[in-house]
Amino acid sequence: MVFCWENEMPHRLLRSTMVHFQASEVQQLLHNKFVVILGDSIQRAVYKDLVLLLQKDTLLTASQLKAKGELSFEQDQLVAGGQLGELHNGTQYREVRQFCSGSGHHLVRFYFLTRVYSEYLEDVLEELSYGPAPDLVIINSCLWDLSRYGRCPMESYRENLERVFVRMDQVLPDSCLLVWNMAMPLGERVTGGFLLPELQPLAVSLRQDVVEGNFYSATLAGNHCFDVLDLHFHFRHAVRHRHRDGVHWDQHAHRHLSHLLLSHVADAWGVELPKHDPLPDTWIDDWPEMDHPSQGSHKQPPDLREKLALPLLPPFHLPPPMSFPYPLLQPSPPPLFPSLHQDAPFSQGQPFPPYEFFKHNAMEDFSVPFNLDRREQPEALEEISEQREKADWTWPGLGKRETGREQWR
Repeated sequence: MVFCWENEMPHRLLRSTMVHFQASEVQQLLHNKFVVILGDSIQRAVYKDLVLLLQKDTLLTASQLKAKGELSFEQDQLVAGGQLGELHNGTQYREVRQFCSGSGHHLVRFYFLTRVYSEYLEDVLEELSYGPAPDLVIINSCLWDLSRYGRCPMESYRENLERVFVRMDQVLPDSCLLVWNMAMPLGERVTGGFLLPELQPLAVSLRQDVVEGNFYSATLAGNHCFDVLDLHFHFRHAVRHRHRDGVHWDQHAHRHLSHLLLSHVADAWGVELPKHDPLPDTWIDDWPEMDHPSQGSHKQPPDLREKLALPLLPPFHLPPPMSFPYPLLQPSPPPLFPSLHQDAPFSQGQPFPPYEFFKHNAMEDFSVPFNLDRREQPEALEEISEQREKADWTWPGLGKRETGREQWR
């Protein structure tokens, strides 16, 4: 994350050399991979664009982006919640989706979260422990946490961030790559569905709260050796791609996000990126030029209300690490997704047990202090698993690095 003084002009952004993935290349990168995406409606759009890009080189439509809880989207399946339950904007809303490719070599699952850590998330982690271990987890939760959970939301959010990262560290195998997506920048006027009419006064400070929350989440994720993708930075100039509600983004923004995410994953896994002839990047062309202080975008003047750099914030001091190891997960209700053998391809038509597994009340407040011993940080991360060592990481016609992944960020 970059900060600069208000009286200084930010450095001109370099033209992006980011790879624009084609569907065939995404299929190759995620071959025999289980991807889990957790979060709010922004993360649901991340899931949808990835599912679409696994099948064809087209963009999401406006109606697809807006749809919520539909029974099927581009050959995926609504597993729980959504239209199978009740559509609403409450903190108890649930939506679980899953896509399995026709070949059975790609599995992508989405869980809607209204809070970064809750009893519901514990059930999700337990559910993941029954089946194949995830290869990639993409997670974010911020706006709901900072606007829908009573007084001192930032303090609760910070505590829950520590809880979720400790739990992920305990549950996920070392071979799993976890990417924390930082929250995207908000507009000055926020009218998203998550913000109830009676909570509209919160919208004034929510933009700065997101910046502060991003600071804490990125810091804590890094402390646990998880990867961080700074979407707030990458989209700080993309004003015209943000919807009028001040929260959501159009299909071009989400395709750009997918390219950023896949480039990050390929780099983390040690995969050589595909090489294409350079194409004009219309996304970058939308950004304001900064060659000269008086020069703006060649298309239209930049919106001066959108700061070109994040404002300086007072220094933050993270509290001492919280401690709260959980006991090992005990088998309880039958899993929502039946267990699969790790070496077998994913099954497209696997049956689902009843929805009762996810029908419960999530904990509304985690203000009760925890006084449990903390699980010690591992001294070093081990080499990736033998399964990843044997995996085919090559792009068609390109070489392969010696190791599946050189380092954790």
